Amino acid sequence: MKIKVLLVIESCNPELSSVPLVGYNFYKVINKFADVHLVTHCRNKDALARAGHTSDITYYEQSRTEVVYYKLIAFLTTFRGRTVWPLRHLLQFPIYFFFNRFVDQAFSESVGNGDYEIVHALTPIMPRYPYSIAAACRKSERKAKFILGPVNGGVPYPEAFRNIGRQEFSYFNWIRSVGTWLVPSYRSTYKHADVILTGSSYTDSWLKKVFPSQSAKMHLMYENAANEMFYTSDMKIGEGAERGSFTNGTSTNPSSTFKLLFLGRLEPYKGCDMVLEALAKLSNRDKENLQFTIVGEGSQRKQLTDYVANNKLTALVNFKGWIPHSDVPAECKDADLFCFPSVREFGGAVVMESMAAGTPCIVVNNGGIGEYVTENSGFKIEPISREHVVQQLTEKISFLKNNPKRLFEMALVARKQAELYSWKNKGSALEKIYMQAITSSEAEPIEQVTLG
Repeated sequence: MKIKVLLVIESCNPELSSVPLVGYNFYKVINKFADVHLVTHCRNKDALARAGHTSDITYYEQSRTEVVYYKLIAFLTTFRGRTVWPLRHLLQFPIYFFFNRFVDQAFSESVGNGDYEIVHALTPIMPRYPYSIAAACRKSERKAKFILGPVNGGVPYPEAFRNIGRQEFSYFNWIRSVGTWLVPSYRSTYKHADVILTGSSYTDSWLKKVFPSQSAKMHLMYENAANEMFYTSDMKIGEGAERGSFTNGTSTNPSSTFKLLFLGRLEPYKGCDMVLEALAKLSNRDKENLQFTIVGEGSQRKQLTDYVANNKLTALVNFKGWIPHSDVPAECKDADLFCFPSVREFGGAVVMESMAAGTPCIVVNNGGIGEYVTENSGFKIEPISREHVVQQLTEKISFLKNNPKRLFEMALVARKQAELYSWKNKGSALEKIYMQAITSSEAEPIEQVTLG
């Protein structure tokens, strides 16, 4: 008999990216081994229906006042075309409050009656949102287990990049710290949790400091994973090597094009501008047969296109803009090297996806992305300074372009390591956690094994 689970996923949408897609992927994988009832927001209804999910779902229907309020705060928290996220999150809380209250009022009785063995709350991912339903689990006849997470966030900007943090309005981050004491039910949510899944080493350490008495219940599990459509077989990588192509393999053909990829929002903290500066510093020989594809849009688009034109990089750089998520796997598989020097990335699913495609990655070692990449599947650059990151990018790009054998070796390790980051593997881990929670044994840490 399957485990009866109440899933609380406010953002759960197969047609969006970021948190809504993460929420949906968790819903889909948990559905495979559990008897799930989903509670989510009405904005996800049409997309879930198109994906074939039409039963065992309860939707929270927002009021007209909430719709108007959201439009108002979207206006108030936009400055020169950019979102002031700390303020947006603060002002959005009343909207979440109504969703949280709805879940508690609609399901506290059924949870109390023992209709569910597990209540699992997943989104918002940020570790600052309360779930009132957690208290009902403690009072339930069958002692339903409350599982929270993965929760992730709060990664600080490196000291050398605090100026970028200020551009992203980091001086408002103090609001989040105050919220840990002022938000109703926030602390009791963690107190009542039977298992707390943390999405990065940073968040794991931070929460253990805030809630030391709950440390034994906290276990590391990255919130992201790679979908099956990203995975390239080892055989295909090997075939690329045999035909003398750079793409996902070793090149013996000097005329082969070395393909670099950046995929993400074009914002200062993402670091696309640093990749362009690194390309400008390459020797003329290294610039030959090199192509850099930029997928994404953002406030830096004009600045980046101007830089490309002013530094004679037009022949090397291709701006693709936004593309559907279904087209992203092809971009990852077509690339030889994924360059993603984001200086503050607590999730970074795109790195896992690139690794699954057999594409080595260059990342900045801060936040989640620095935990995914090993010395044998890519390069991690310490955020000592902007100049250091740019110089290291130049050196690593040049090295791999001129050492295709090493590139091929990294591609194989990246692909193998990415097996750890599959949704199938995450589903197996969650099933184990559910069973451990139900049998009241202490949940064991989810080991993040690295290869190489």
